[in-house]
Amino acid sequence: MRVQDLMDRNYPSLYADELATKARAVLRSRGLRVLPVVDENKRLMGMISRSDVMAITSSISPIRVKGIMSTPKFVASMDMDVFQAAREMIRLDEWYIPVVKSSQDYTYVGVLGLEGYISMFLKKNVAKLSGFLSEIMSIELITCSPEDEVDNIWRLMREQSFAGLPVVKSGRLVGVITQKDLLDSGVILPAFEAKKGRFKAPSKISSIMRTSVISLKPTATIREAAELMMKKNVGRVPVVDEKGRLVGIVDREDVVKALL
Repeated sequence: MRVQDLMDRNYPSLYADELATKARAVLRSRGLRVLPVVDENKRLMGMISRSDVMAITSSISPIRVKGIMSTPKFVASMDMDVFQAAREMIRLDEWYIPVVKSSQDYTYVGVLGLEGYISMFLKKNVAKLSGFLSEIMSIELITCSPEDEVDNIWRLMREQSFAGLPVVKSGRLVGVITQKDLLDSGVILPAFEAKKGRFKAPSKISSIMRTSVISLKPTATIREAAELMMKKNVGRVPVVDEKGRLVGIVDREDVVKALL
């Protein structure tokens, strides 16, 4: 199987000279995590992620896409073996990669995402889907509290390239906060000085976190997590015990790694 068999050929792109605020608007409105950047000839130039646009707070910012785009860690060609591409994505911790026509022709043709692999494995009903989440979940967790200041968590996500964090209080899972939640919330960061020489009180995570969190038990199967990710378009699923205490987390990369 080749990359061209699994990639999304209709995935949108942006031109390098377009405004970065447009990139932010497209990412927010379409629920995307990344956007490829191309030149006037549709040749791939770079990529923009939610993390890249998190610093763009003004709706009239003059910054162009080319000013905040980054060089892709990995670019696949249409004829590349799809499992070779998956292993490289896992190695580089990349959930999405741009696809070009060939190693000689950098014309942009689409994006390959980990959800493509997950959907493929679900259709094939591979035996490893019956494995338990306890076998693949991450147990070394970084969490935040409802009382944490939004700007601190914002910076943490940018610096550590976190797409989301579970929100925990007294050991129990009470919510989740993602880059998308931060972008959609409209919070202005960093905090700007208000009138009379005082600073605005920083927002708390509790004000924008999502409390309707879908979680699974360690005894749930990989299939259950995979189906949940695809149905709800979520990147990760918290794993809790019978008392609601957070004991692990499973993301798309964990699922693909287990099924390869």
